[in-house]
Amino acid sequence: MNGEEIGTDAPAPDVPGTVAPEAVDGTEAPAKPKRSSSKTAIEWVLLIGAALVIALLVKTFLFQAFYIPSDSMVPTLKKNDRVIVNKLSYKFHKVHRGDIVVFSTPKGPDGQPIDPTIKDLVKRVIGLPGETVTEKNGHVFVNGTALKESYLPAGTVSDCASFQPQCFPTGPLPADRYWVMGDNRAGSRDSRYFGAIKKGDIVGRVFVRIWPLNRLHIF
Repeated sequence: MNGEEIGTDAPAPDVPGTVAPEAVDGTEAPAKPKRSSSKTAIEWVLLIGAALVIALLVKTFLFQAFYIPSDSMVPTLKKNDRVIVNKLSYKFHKVHRGDIVVFSTPKGPDGQPIDPTIKDLVKRVIGLPGETVTEKNGHVFVNGTALKESYLPAGTVSDCASFQPQCFPTGPLPADRYWVMGDNRAGSRDSRYFGAIKKGDIVGRVFVRIWPLNRLHIF
């Protein structure tokens, strides 16, 4: 044994006053090349571009954040609440009664947009295709059975007082149509005003409220 370690190529320690380590052929080891500033800039541009593309894809096909602009869903959702909508839900299962959905703003009875400044609305699904939705003594009935709506405050009246005298459908909902209503029945322009909505107009299902933080909730 001559005191050398077997199988290691560790460089000599960096001791002040010593010369730079030599390569195997006896020449001085080359200095580490400096990173090109232009190359770094290109990498950052590509990274930011990729992040923007991913964010766009997520917003278009997966999830999207919305804020609540009115009191039509009080007390479940309040004005200025922030929610996340799952756009994939109805790709894998049917629309369920009780779901809170965001959908494209439909036209009113006069054929004109309800509000050109509002692109989307948020309401709760009450009636499904083929079902008959009616009202009696301020209560909603589906196929002749009173609908249990535990999410509504006690004493809530669901009638046509703010709309045309006969605001509920007179027969079963057409295929692919859904009856939606706001939880704030006295302050919501919903299917009682614009009729049943098309499934194709549904953007997605509200599945979590993210703001304010003290009201964080999964639906």
